[in-house]
This record gives sequence, C-alpha cells and structure tokens, in this order.
Amino acid sequence: MTTRREHDFLGALEIPSGAYWGVHSARAVDNFPISGQSVAQWPELVRALAFVKKASAQANQQLGVLDAARADAIVRACEDLLAGAFHEHFVVDVIQGGAGTSTNMNANEVIANRALEHLGHARGEYRHLHPNDHVNASQSTNDVYPTALRLASWIGIEGLLGAMASLRAAFEAKAAEFAQVLKIGRTQLQDAVPMTLGQEFLAFAVMIGEDELRLREARALITEVNLGATAIGTGINAPAGYAEVVIPLLARASGVPVVKAENLVEATQDTGAFVQLSGVLKRVACKLSKTCHDLRLLSSGPQAGFGDIRLPARQAGSSIMPGKVNPVIPEVVNQVAFEVIGNDVTITMASEAGQLQLNAFEPIMGWSLHKSISHLTHACRTLQLNCVEGIQANHELLARRVAESVTLVTALNPIIGYEKAALIAKTALATGGTIADTADQLGIMGRAEMQAMLVPERLTQPVRLMA
Repeated sequence: MTTRREHDFLGALEIPSGAYWGVHSARAVDNFPISGQSVAQWPELVRALAFVKKASAQANQQLGVLDAARADAIVRACEDLLAGAFHEHFVVDVIQGGAGTSTNMNANEVIANRALEHLGHARGEYRHLHPNDHVNASQSTNDVYPTALRLASWIGIEGLLGAMASLRAAFEAKAAEFAQVLKIGRTQLQDAVPMTLGQEFLAFAVMIGEDELRLREARALITEVNLGATAIGTGINAPAGYAEVVIPLLARASGVPVVKAENLVEATQDTGAFVQLSGVLKRVACKLSKTCHDLRLLSSGPQAGFGDIRLPARQAGSSIMPGKVNPVIPEVVNQVAFEVIGNDVTITMASEAGQLQLNAFEPIMGWSLHKSISHLTHACRTLQLNCVEGIQANHELLARRVAESVTLVTALNPIIGYEKAALIAKTALATGGTIADTADQLGIMGRAEMQAMLVPERLTQPVRLMA
C-alpha cells in the first residue's frame, strides 16, 4: 500500500494514498474505537456537513476570504458529497471526545482533498488548498458541528413524520373497516362497556396524529443555529457580517429554514432544543409502545387469550412448538421504544453536563437523536406494512361476547334504572344466562326489545334524550 506523509502539530503520520481523510482523522480513528459506527453510517450528518461547508465557502467568497477558484472547488467537492460520493471516507467514530472536532476535521480533510482534485492537484497537497485555512475558514467545530446536527435531525424527522402519517392512515383505514364491529371495551383488564373495534383503532390513529403535531413543534426549535459564532459565540476569525450572509445561503442550499440565533454566545452552549426534541421522541415512543402492547393483548390466543383480532402471521414463533405464531412486529416496536426512552436519558445527562461556553458532549446527543429518529422511522414502517394493514377482526367471537356480556346492563340504566339493571346483572352472573334471557325471565324487558338495544348507535354513543 502506498502512502503519503501528513503532519499536524503533534507530528507526522503515514496516510494511505487513496484516502481522502488525513492526519486528524487518522488520530481520531486510533483514539476513539468506541461504537464501531463511523460517521459514514450516518448519511444525514455527512450531507449536513456538506451543506454547511458549501454555504461557508460561498459566504467566504462573497466576503473576500476565499478566492473564486478555491471557493468553487470546495463547493464542487461538497456537491460530490451531497450526491452520495466519498461518504466512506468519513471514518471517525460517531462517539468521540472533543465536542465533534474529529468529525469536523474529517469533513475538512475529505472536502479539501476532493477540492484539490478539482483544481488539478494530488491529495495531500495542502499548500494549494488547506483543510483548516480554506475549508474551515470563518468557522469552528463549535458552530459547524451543532449546526450540522440540527440539519441532520431536521432531515431525519422529515422521514419520521412521513412514516408516522402512513401508520396513522393505516389505523384510520382499519377504524373505518371495523366501524360496525361491536365488542366489549376493557378497563384495568376487566370487562367494561361496549364499543366498536373501529373506535378502538381510531384512538390509535388519533394518538399518532397528536404526536405528529408535537414533533413538528419540536422540530421548529432546531432551526435556530449558531453558524458564525466560531469558538464561543463572539465570531472571532470570521469577517463582519459573516453570519448574516452564510445562514441564508445555508437555508437556500439545504431547504431547511434555518435562522440565526438571537444570541450566539448563548446558542453555542445551549443544547435545550435537543432535550426538547428528545422528549417528544420519547413521547412518540411511549404511545407507540402502548399501542403495541394493546395489539399484543387484543390478539393474544389463539384459544386461551383475548382473541379480539388476528395479526398477520409473519414467521414461525417457536423452535419447539409447531404452529405457534408470535406478535413479532409489535414486539420489535416495543423494543425500539425502550431504546428511545434510554436515549432520552443519555441526552438529558449530556445536556446537563455542559460547562461554561460549550457543551463537549454533543456527539453522544447527536448520535442518540439519530438512533431514536431512525429506529422510530423504521419501526413505524414495519408496524404499518407488516402488521396493521393485515389485521383482521374476530367477528364471531366478538359478537358472541357482546351478546353474552353482563356489561350490557350499563346501557339499560337510563331506561330501567340502576337497581333493575343491577338485578339483571347479578342474576345473569349467578345463573349463567344471557342478559336478554334474564331480563325477559325477570319481566323487566322483553327479548325483542333487548335485541333492539344491541346496535352500535345505542351501545357506543351518548344517549339522545327526547325533550
């Protein structure tokens, strides 16, 4: 393997000739063998970094910091990254010390070496275009990295919102399909009052819709960026007016409506938007998990469980029990939810641990957010496609349970009064008879009149009293 020799103020290292990364990335690879996950496996962040560096090069050219040739070469290199090329050269671990410096250095080196090629030079010939002096001009890790995290999170949330909307639509379709299917509702795992299966599934859809709104609100908070703050928010080493020029360029390039933070010193140390966003993701996870617990309960059986619904069979459920099928899709969504809740704890602790003018722990915050967003997106999609769309109602069992349930007496209260309704329920439980038969035998209500009561409009909606 041929190499090229690169140096920093710590000394020199041999770098593979084919590498677009350089000495700073090489040191980071040695220092942070933590997760085994490199930045290359987080494409949203690579694209976000490319957007930031592209906008910065354009702003630097406008303000006279970079000449046109270098600025154009940097922009072209960034566009290569945005097209999906060279991502494999982002080799540093996603979890790293240094507040994201290694990731920023990795981006600077990849972009510089690709830009050198656009200028007709070999990789590593930094006298023509330097990773720090030119690609990182007017910037610091402390404004580049948090800005890139916000862009990457925005991009990821777009996908999550789409997956949630599709899942909500699947539940809404089932709610319409099951609109006339009567069943017995349950509270505290005990029989309650009648409802329709459609009402049950519509509630699942409404919960998702509410979280879509909350997620859009939280996403709006991450549009405020500190690009132009440089090291601590004072803008040192950036030309006057740089933030006002670069942020609109970034918004135009990325399509993300980023705006300049009101106070760059505050914005450079404050990670509250990440905490807020993570909290909403935790809320999404909790409610999705609750829904999946319900699907598992409602489909439990097939003979000794609730059996209200049938989930589509996705795979064999046991290596020892022939014919067993497990609710594997809700189970995997439950596990994603547990992870997201844990990620929220990590983000909370990392945010709280920030000190003075910078939070050094944004790498773990960003990676935790990425995992939460990405895994929730995939969980919503598999729940929709591999579970909800194929759910079937157990019509015969539900109808029999409604007909036999003593909870129907609740619907009789406004008509015959609590005392008579209680007598019917107590007698039916003691004799094992149905409510209809018991009411007829007690002379309280005829069987035909009772059957007229067993319709969704009378059992699942408020009673309309005549004036």
